[in-house]
Amino acid sequence: MKNKIIAFIPARGGSKGIPNKNIKKFCGKPLISHSIKYALNCNLIDEVIVSSDNNKIIDIAKNEGAIAIKRPSVLATDTSTTESSISHYLQNIKEKPKIIVLLQATSPIRPKNSLDIALKYFMKEKFDSLLSICPTHHFFWKINNNDTLPEYDYMNRPRRQDLLPNKQQYIENGSIYIFTNHHFEKTNNRLGGKIGHVIWPEEYQIEIDTPLDFLIAETIYKSLNIE
Repeated sequence: MKNKIIAFIPARGGSKGIPNKNIKKFCGKPLISHSIKYALNCNLIDEVIVSSDNNKIIDIAKNEGAIAIKRPSVLATDTSTTESSISHYLQNIKEKPKIIVLLQATSPIRPKNSLDIALKYFMKEKFDSLLSICPTHHFFWKINNNDTLPEYDYMNRPRRQDLLPNKQQYIENGSIYIFTNHHFEKTNNRLGGKIGHVIWPEEYQIEIDTPLDFLIAETIYKSLNIE
């Protein structure tokens, strides 16, 4: 499979904000199951890989139809990067994929069929990397020493409906990242080179880091009727 496309889902066992977060029941299923199912439903994905240091996560991944690989505990700490888990996977396989889709289990709310659409766009435009983003209508400020500095013109506060496309801000929602293996092995980063994007509505922006995030995400998921 010279042009193999794989989905890679990192899922370590430890989590300070929400204990056992990746296997906590989210809308009736372990949280990680939603990302596995999303990947398996994509016609362009050849393999779904789950990388974990946790045996319970590995068992769930296998039962859901994914290929599970055991990640060394040294690569599953609070300071370990996602890129290190991808490197571990690539170093331990013979046949390298052409394209890697990184799915974060903590961003389970994704539009139906959106991975097929994103991958086709990625390949058509020959991007090195691509990410999913959502528009945001928040007004951002930054603090420099003790100075309170706006990142918009508060003297001409725009209304949401008046925002021009070139003034719209977007946030990285953490749901999907797509990149070539060639780009990753050159940079050791999920992003870079010629970067593309897909824009999803605001309701797809939440990432689960806290118990409150979990409750909000479940409510949004149910309201969108994604299943």
